[in-house]
Amino acid sequence: MSKNILIINDMPGYGKVALSAMLPILSTLGHSVYNLPTALVSNTLDYGKFTILDTTDYMEKSIAVWKKLGFTFDCITTGFLASARQVDIIRQFIESQRKKDLLVMTDPIMADDGKLYNGVGPETVDNMRRLVGIADVTVPNVTEATFLTGLYVGRKSLTREEARALVDGMLELGPRSVVVTSGVEAETGEHVVWGYNHKTGAYFTLPYQFIKVHFPGTGDMFSAVLVGELLSGTALEPAVRRAMDVLETMIFMERNEFEKNKGIRVERFLGLLRQN
Repeated sequence: MSKNILIINDMPGYGKVALSAMLPILSTLGHSVYNLPTALVSNTLDYGKFTILDTTDYMEKSIAVWKKLGFTFDCITTGFLASARQVDIIRQFIESQRKKDLLVMTDPIMADDGKLYNGVGPETVDNMRRLVGIADVTVPNVTEATFLTGLYVGRKSLTREEARALVDGMLELGPRSVVVTSGVEAETGEHVVWGYNHKTGAYFTLPYQFIKVHFPGTGDMFSAVLVGELLSGTALEPAVRRAMDVLETMIFMERNEFEKNKGIRVERFLGLLRQN
């Protein structure tokens, strides 16, 4: 059944990341998709030069209008945030939307490859800690999880014991379920996703085939597929596996594209979402 989904993330002027990556996926899955831009970004950050327009005032005004119109949501998913004020706005709005079956997912977009993104400082880490605490599911990559927990900062390869500690550290921040992407298991060298499902009380490790190529926006696409699967009633582990498989196929099919900084041309692959 179609659900009302609100995506809170930045909007690029060029490139398939954030809102421009997530909207087509969730629309193709048949949902009614709303979006609330946290910033307008000229292009993906991978180009090295960019400009960002903070849209906090617009967010506040949009939420005020939506409340008057009586808009309600079955799912709220968050990504890049520009300030502590935006965190406060989103936390308050999520609480105003609380109902038994509301799904809240946070992707604490701020870091990758062992370091914070350009322009991201300790205040952003603190802001994200406050936001993931109200999530049903949070999906940091391993670098973001290390900064949020203060454990193994800068590392990507972790032992099974360290990975369990990292997931537990994320749980201590307050989310109900945790999915840590882009990890490497030290014992085997396998690329994996680590997680914890609060509904079953089970920890899990899901390996995947690593394709040595980088596209911006793959985390946003992963989150969109994951949300779609969860809203359809899929349990967390198979939902994560489905998102992994879809992204692996997209990356493989785009791997020879010359201009990778613009991200994956997601519209070319929307048919994958209809395949079992």
